[in-house]
Amino acid sequence: MRRVLLVVMVVLIGLVVVLYVPHRPRAGTLSPHPLGIRKLSVRSPAFKPGARWPRQFTADGKDISPPVQWIHVPPHVKSFAVIVEDTDAPGPQAFIHWVIWDIPATARGLPAGVKTVLCPKSPQGSRQGKNNFGNIGYGGPAPPPGKLHHYHILVYALNNMPHVPAGATAKRLILAMDGHLVAWGHMVGLYGR
Repeated sequence: MRRVLLVVMVVLIGLVVVLYVPHRPRAGTLSPHPLGIRKLSVRSPAFKPGARWPRQFTADGKDISPPVQWIHVPPHVKSFAVIVEDTDAPGPQAFIHWVIWDIPATARGLPAGVKTVLCPKSPQGSRQGKNNFGNIGYGGPAPPPGKLHHYHILVYALNNMPHVPAGATAKRLILAMDGHLVAWGHMVGLYGR
């Protein structure tokens, strides 16, 4: 009788966890999501938050970076950094699709199609790092067939210009940003094959 009660309790607890615990991405994010820090409003003129990532910005299309805009920037910002990651990627960590930093404090966004070079001319002064494809700059969504993946565009407002050389990884940038975040924000787009 005790065994039956124990089994029933375990099954009920399992159902509660499955039905009522909010969905968490499968992969752990590398990027900081600090609580208590002012939020930026982040959007893309190419698609609405939570909508499908447009094909032209994926590996199935032109594979160019999407335009990104941000507002509600607090004073004393010296630069911005942007990281795009897939938190549903196979593996223990999110898959990094883009890392760009040293974006000037006067910028309120990135244009579509930022060149995939270490130091693009637009935005002037910015630097790009290595994505998880092993390339410099943006690499669009290219998930395996199956479920939709969540692609996060994270924008960080910083009180300094990180001393990180062009070509560095997102992990190195994140370590350099520690203690320098003034505000951050993000938006999510979905893509699947």
